[in-house]
Amino acid sequence: MNTVAPQPMYGWNTLSWKKIERGVFKLQKRIYRAQCCGNVRRVRSLQRLLITSQSAKLLAVRRVTQENQGKKTAGVDGRKSLTPDQRLTLATTLRLPAKAEPVRRVWIPKPATDEQRPLGIPTIFDRALQALVKMTLEPQWEARFEPNSYGFRPGRSAWDAIGAIYVSINQKPKWVLDADIAKCFDRIDHAALLSKLHANPPLRRQINAWLKAGVVDHGDLLPTEAGTPQGGTLSPLLANIALHGLEDTLQDALPRPQKAPKVIRYADDLVVIHDDRAVIEKCQHIIAEQLAEMGLELKPSKTRITHTLNSEESATGFDFLGFTIRQYPVRKTRLGFKTIITPSKKAIKRHGRQMREVIIHHKTAPQAHLIMALGPVISGWSHYYSRVCSKRTYSKVDRTLFHQLRAWIKVRHPKSSRQGATAKYWKREGGTLHFAPKNSRSRLHLHSETPIKRHVKIQGNRSPYDGDWMYWSTRMGQHPGVTTRVAKLLQRQQGRCPKCGLYCKAGDLLEVDHILPKAQGGKDGYHNWQLLHRHCHDEKTAEDRRRYA
Repeated sequence: MNTVAPQPMYGWNTLSWKKIERGVFKLQKRIYRAQCCGNVRRVRSLQRLLITSQSAKLLAVRRVTQENQGKKTAGVDGRKSLTPDQRLTLATTLRLPAKAEPVRRVWIPKPATDEQRPLGIPTIFDRALQALVKMTLEPQWEARFEPNSYGFRPGRSAWDAIGAIYVSINQKPKWVLDADIAKCFDRIDHAALLSKLHANPPLRRQINAWLKAGVVDHGDLLPTEAGTPQGGTLSPLLANIALHGLEDTLQDALPRPQKAPKVIRYADDLVVIHDDRAVIEKCQHIIAEQLAEMGLELKPSKTRITHTLNSEESATGFDFLGFTIRQYPVRKTRLGFKTIITPSKKAIKRHGRQMREVIIHHKTAPQAHLIMALGPVISGWSHYYSRVCSKRTYSKVDRTLFHQLRAWIKVRHPKSSRQGATAKYWKREGGTLHFAPKNSRSRLHLHSETPIKRHVKIQGNRSPYDGDWMYWSTRMGQHPGVTTRVAKLLQRQQGRCPKCGLYCKAGDLLEVDHILPKAQGGKDGYHNWQLLHRHCHDEKTAEDRRRYA
């Protein structure tokens, strides 16, 4: 957007980000507390103050142009990277309401299917303005969202949703409605969403402009009559707002003496849990009616009623977020059954196919290159499932990987014996064979080497905007998505970034930094590592280059 703005009198690299972040968070915390108290007038007053704040505008621009993973993806304007001076100019032009540019449509493949998922890439200006609006709306809605909503929310994850399911069924077998919403992001009714949003007029007009901006697909401008294009900064929050209230609706619709069903939702996937099948069937009709008001519907092929233990009327157990949740009869326990959560068969099959594709792609590459390509695939998958009963699955997948690697060797050395190939590509350490090159420290770490550690579910209505830094910094160090190295550094730094002094929050992008650069003789080790925010790491790297030039 070519908005002319006066040139700022300060530099991007001289800004006090610590002061900026603290000021923005204080306002967000006040919005959160005002909404918890039900003071709507106070909420709107603080939102107006935040959205016009220069600190919030600067922070929004930094998140979009420096921290976001898609920062180098261009919208319809073709711009994908900004200089420090351009970032400052962009921050001064952010204001409501503004015209919205169409989004550029990009098609990406959906995992394990031949289908493609449409993404909408806004311009840099619209991304920054959406980040600013999200900063304003998110604290208000974090105070309103149900405690068992886990998708696209700060500090919450798929492991929390699985933990909530376990807590709901581990003492008694129950009926479950396993439901999926068909094309949720593409079909949300704009009028119903704006009415439910209940925002002040400038915010409402701006969000409506984004919803109606249209999509450019292969040079053609297509209107958007419904939906929130995936790929925008604000889209996940708007989708959560559209689906908010399912649990309250079910509680109000069912008679008071009856126990309320438990609704656990992660984005557009949800499960409803109750003792009585009749109640589950009634819940399905109520949910379908409420979704219809938002222009949505349940997907018949992925919606079913099942029982967690056993039933002659339906299948046993269900899949959710790549996990299989099921109960098995056990005589020696007090309850007579045991709840077992494992990786789903589809997830195992998909992972095996992914490993095979990596190996085939590296059929002529050196062994060290194959190890470098396979390592992140194995590590990411095994860490995702390391919070459930996965030990047997890990052993099974490792056997599959062994046969795939042996086939890789057979293609490279068709005339070699099995013993000769084993001696060439495997070496024995501590009585165990490891896939590793000769005369090298690197080796392929297997799935079974990932320790199983139970996940601690997030407490009730906790939110990062409540300001309890001790709880959130401790929780970050125990998060399944955090590596052992990062967890140890967080513990040593007491949850703070050494450069800016701020606590590391959920959603912050963190990077491991060498205190003394490797180019100056710094070694790899905890004595020479520190954990920094990504933008702090960029600043330190620039300082090190100037210092040691």
